[in-house]
Amino acid sequence: MNLAQKLGYAEDAKLLIIHADDAGLSHSENQATIQALQNGSMNSYSIMMPCPWSYEMCLFAKNNPQFDGGVHLTLTCEWETYKFGPVLPVSEVPSLVDENGHFYRKRLDFKNNAKPDEVKKELIAQVEKAIHLGVQPTHLDAHMYSIGVTPEFFNIYKEVGKIFNLPVFITKEFLEEVRLSDEEYDFEDIVVADKIIIGNFADFEKGEFINHYEKALDNIKPGFNICLLHPAFDEFEMQGITINHPNFGAEWRQLDFDYFTSEACKLKLQENNIQLITWRDIKEIK
Repeated sequence: MNLAQKLGYAEDAKLLIIHADDAGLSHSENQATIQALQNGSMNSYSIMMPCPWSYEMCLFAKNNPQFDGGVHLTLTCEWETYKFGPVLPVSEVPSLVDENGHFYRKRLDFKNNAKPDEVKKELIAQVEKAIHLGVQPTHLDAHMYSIGVTPEFFNIYKEVGKIFNLPVFITKEFLEEVRLSDEEYDFEDIVVADKIIIGNFADFEKGEFINHYEKALDNIKPGFNICLLHPAFDEFEMQGITINHPNFGAEWRQLDFDYFTSEACKLKLQENNIQLITWRDIKEIK
């Protein structure tokens, strides 16, 4: 039986999780995520525990366990002026940070400096912190997918999932984009997404961002698909965080929010007979 059949759907069902990364990044990100969960088509999210606004989102998760929420495991920080570091004291995981105690901006710097034992220690601490604050995680996923740069780090990611009995987000397509190793990756005994839908920068620059999503939903194939969003509001806070970073910037995040809270999106899902599932559904059949 394939995943669709295990979940009670037809073998050729088009399964989709509409997921928001980066909850906890900012107040704007949190409020947009909450509104999209409550009023839109988005049905999953994950929290960045090292970020200053993670506590607000953990309170939401604690008080709203009906929503599918995970931990967005974070080991890099891509922003120019907005910085954060590990949840553990820097003295316990010194290989994960730069000279200022912040996570590295680039995956390559993370790969070249991070020690596997410190990576594992920090990832476990992030999940434990979420649980301590009342979150009941449904899954784990990874910020910038930095955990996928090498098979060694990737295996730690899977191992942490097993420690907490949680599914981990994995797609070979995304892994190919971020990998910095020619070694083989092990995909045994894990649920692997067939296709990822994510905003396209070329379409964003051309003003065809929404068309990109509509085409993706029109062309979605049977199997396990994941749409990765980053909803937030194009306002002072997010403009400051994403300065000089139009890719996944404030305007981009506003468009994510706008489309996936629209009636047009809901109709598009119905027209294409797309079945929304959650990580909680997958966790229950693992």
